[in-house]
Amino acid sequence: MVAKQPFTGRINEAALEVANICGVEFVHAEVVGSKNDSLIRIYIDRPQGVSIDDCAQFSSAIEEIFDAEDLIPFAYVLEVSSPGIERQLYSLSDFVRFTGEMAKVKLSTEISGQKNFVGVIVAVEDDVITFDDRTCGKVTIPFESVVKANLKIDLGKELKGR
Repeated sequence: MVAKQPFTGRINEAALEVANICGVEFVHAEVVGSKNDSLIRIYIDRPQGVSIDDCAQFSSAIEEIFDAEDLIPFAYVLEVSSPGIERQLYSLSDFVRFTGEMAKVKLSTEISGQKNFVGVIVAVEDDVITFDDRTCGKVTIPFESVVKANLKIDLGKELKGR
């Protein structure tokens, strides 16, 4: 993995600018690989989902910024995509946005003897997430303890809706 570079902050800023212009939400950006084989991955979203055209428009617009500023000091491949149906939750505002949805959360420290929880995001207050885990019930999780979190598809709920 490429170490965090000084230009990663500018990638995020540029992605936010382009997202506003393109009418999409900037979710997350990451630089992975090595200097000889780098991938810049940018995730975008919108309530009705993103199309290939949305990704292509975003990609063209951000590449113009990268090229104009000569921002990336090595060869890279740019990938712009949707965060997917089981999108990762990167920020506290993601938890707020997806309150009421099912998620899987992995923690750095144990709560009630476990580090992994699957259930529904009940509420977010300050930097604490209230989570209704399907095995141990309601737990309060400090956001700083979250190592990784993803939405989970509730197949039963999805199949009932059809």
